Amino acid sequence: MPDRYLRLSGLEPFVLTPDIPFVNVGERTNVTGSARFRKLIKNRDYAAALDVARDQVENGAQIIDINMDEGLIDSKAAMVEYLNLIAAEPDIARVPIMIDSSKWEVIEAGLQCVQGKPVVNSISMKEGEEQFRHHARLCLAYGAAVVVMAFDEQGQADTAARKIEICQRAYNILVNEVGFPPEDIIFDPNIFAVATGIEEHNNYGVDFIEATRWIRQNLPHAHVSGGVSNLSFSFRGNEPVREAMHAVFLYHAIQAGMDMGIVNAGQLAVYDQIDPELREACEDVVLNRRPDGTERLLELAERFRGDGGGAKREKDLSWREWPIEKRLEHALVNGITEYIEADTEEARQSAERPLHVIEGPLMAGMNVVGDLFGAGKMFLPQVVKSARVMKQAVAVLLPYMEEEKRLSGGEGRETAGKILMATVKGDVHDIGKNIVGVVLACNNFEVIDLGVMVPPQKILQVARDEKVDIIGLSGLITPSLDEMVHLASEMEREGMSIPLLIGGATTSKIHTAVKIAPRYIRGQAVYVTDASRAVGVASALLSPTQRADYIAKTRAAYLEVAERHERGEAAKQRLPLAAARANALKIDWSAYTPTTPSFTGTRVIEDWDLAEIARYIDWTPFFQTWELKGVYPRILEDEKQGEAARQLFADAQEMLARIIEGTWFKPRAALGFWPANAVGDDIRLWTDAARRTPLTTLHTLRQQVTKRGDRPNVALSDFVAPEGIPDHVGGFVVTAGPEETEIAARYERANDDYGSIMVKALADRFAEAMAEMLHQRVRREFWGYAPEEAFAPAELIAEPYAGIRPAPGYPAQPDHTEKLTLFKLLDAEAHTGVTLTESMAMWPGSSVSGLYIGHSDSYYFGVAKIEEDQARDYAARKGWSLAEAERWLAPLLNYDPAKRTAEAAA
Repeated sequence: MPDRYLRLSGLEPFVLTPDIPFVNVGERTNVTGSARFRKLIKNRDYAAALDVARDQVENGAQIIDINMDEGLIDSKAAMVEYLNLIAAEPDIARVPIMIDSSKWEVIEAGLQCVQGKPVVNSISMKEGEEQFRHHARLCLAYGAAVVVMAFDEQGQADTAARKIEICQRAYNILVNEVGFPPEDIIFDPNIFAVATGIEEHNNYGVDFIEATRWIRQNLPHAHVSGGVSNLSFSFRGNEPVREAMHAVFLYHAIQAGMDMGIVNAGQLAVYDQIDPELREACEDVVLNRRPDGTERLLELAERFRGDGGGAKREKDLSWREWPIEKRLEHALVNGITEYIEADTEEARQSAERPLHVIEGPLMAGMNVVGDLFGAGKMFLPQVVKSARVMKQAVAVLLPYMEEEKRLSGGEGRETAGKILMATVKGDVHDIGKNIVGVVLACNNFEVIDLGVMVPPQKILQVARDEKVDIIGLSGLITPSLDEMVHLASEMEREGMSIPLLIGGATTSKIHTAVKIAPRYIRGQAVYVTDASRAVGVASALLSPTQRADYIAKTRAAYLEVAERHERGEAAKQRLPLAAARANALKIDWSAYTPTTPSFTGTRVIEDWDLAEIARYIDWTPFFQTWELKGVYPRILEDEKQGEAARQLFADAQEMLARIIEGTWFKPRAALGFWPANAVGDDIRLWTDAARRTPLTTLHTLRQQVTKRGDRPNVALSDFVAPEGIPDHVGGFVVTAGPEETEIAARYERANDDYGSIMVKALADRFAEAMAEMLHQRVRREFWGYAPEEAFAPAELIAEPYAGIRPAPGYPAQPDHTEKLTLFKLLDAEAHTGVTLTESMAMWPGSSVSGLYIGHSDSYYFGVAKIEEDQARDYAARKGWSLAEAERWLAPLLNYDPAKRTAEAAA
């Protein structure tokens, strides 16, 4: 009987014998792992893409992994075309191919055109055993070996015990049921990142090594592989440290039996040649030998940053020998605060006046920052770091300037203009406004920031007193839109003409053009999309030569936007409320038995573990806060933004570790469930299971836009069982806690806007992660309608689970005042400390609230525009006047109440 070796082939055979200790699988022909390769495939530069594969083979890759999974690429077509081109390149095609995709149709297309015996990467039991058997049989029919991921219906295996359990089960199915040759099975027990700052991640390297040893000892002839680069994710951008970590990991994993791995074949450090101090630190982390291993490696890592295979490298301080002007510029561009106080003092002593240091080298340096930012060569997080350096430099000079001004009665420095900024009344969110303020200050604008929840009278009074050149308004919640309209009207009434800048999450060019600009004829309201545009807009509005032309063009553009919007809304057909209700979603309740929660009433949850919450963070919105557009983790490898994103992420991980270690936040939550039934478009809650005494009513709105085909006009009540069927509805309020406010203020007092914004951004991420984490516990435990659910935290981002958590003020339930009912039910203020402003914003801002609806057919939707008949009906159900309904639902109204009133008067 022949030896049970893994036999693969390209144009040449490849046999994995005991003489080959480790197989390098080249990773650079993977669009998800290589920004360069992704760009080449997107641009259809296949000649250069073939060179990437050729380089991998020449650098020692014995197999090349090819992956085309990217949202903007036709993965199937790209896979087929690339494999066909490789077939005509003997120097590449001589090695076996690993066809890598999460889509079976892409894998099968590759199998149909690849020559030789390939490897399929991968199959798993994620979708159950039957799908797993089906894919395995097809691989067997195509004559391919398979990578089997340690992934089953409960999720991705992270502990050694789970890895072993899944691999043993998969092996039994493949060998004993499917008849798969055991030597053609390659297990991937999941290499996860270590040294992330989260304690639960510390043992991931050990878990993989232990699982590998067990597989090789207990599953005869099977092999073990893994994506090695995942291990060092926390050190992206520091290649010497990453290479050292990979070499250390492979040294121990190969001894345990790992015989394949997806690595960059051209970048593997030699274990014995790694600097001994760095190697020991990597061993401590990979093998989880000491609790402070991560901190020690982080301290050491900066010394090895740079090029070279792990060669020791000290911090480059050659710039410290430069002239003082160039040193200040270098510090500003690179965000270095370490020497700024001494350098600023040195510059002051050589200047005629302290003001000249600001107007000279400091502003020259900030002009370089502005130019780089405008050219797309610097990104927002880097600019905010530059502002931190500038503020600390100015703080050194300020006492001398004040003293000089006192003695001589001299004037302050000339600025590009004075801008007042405020988050409007009732709104508490200010991260975006703070970022805009920092960017403007970096460009020599004087910024007066009035903070949050600022009433219009104060905004206008300060604007007059300070003789500001521009007013900037920010808002996150929809009632803020009305506040902005009101303030524009007040500015018009008082005869003001200074420009009005509009920004924030709920604002838009359409809303500014349709609702705000027409109320402010004497001046001009301008929508500013993000911080990168603020300087250009402000400069144009204050320029004697550009102002008139810029305002004329803006007015013409806004008029066109308003007219186009009006035509578009007129063209949309909407149903009368009665017809929309007749087209409601119709669930077959006779075939559904709702699950009863484990308790009814309210429960307070205070035993939150910050490290556990951190596992549930969705990082994509974090990067969006800093105006870095892209999906995490791919954004870290983005060709243009990658370096900035990696540095930002590293800074975030460093602060995250301090937040967890120092327990900076005190998270708390209130959770409740109540017997519930749908009554028309509303949800009636009952006092107890007998359902005889109403507790309260949750009011919902119904879509009125005409739908195509058999699509329904949905309201949230459609997902709750009608009377006669014992259903339930839940509710929650979670908060990261008020601590962020004082912590952020401490950073501000230290002239560190970067730290202040970072802590606020992370507090927001904690609150959202808490909402995700609590919802998972609701499904598994508190409500328990999905007790077997086993999605990993990263999988929850795609919302693959049953049930929804709609929030008041969001598209499916756009009435913010429904928070009053929810907060009363939960006694949320007493239990969590979260309060509601007059505009129904939650304070602290890092708070999330919403409902729980458990039906598997429930989904998120937008109510969109409503007609007057629904506004009147909703007002009656809420016990409001029509005017109250129109106030709170103003952004939804498909009619103008003021126009109706004028017509009635006429």
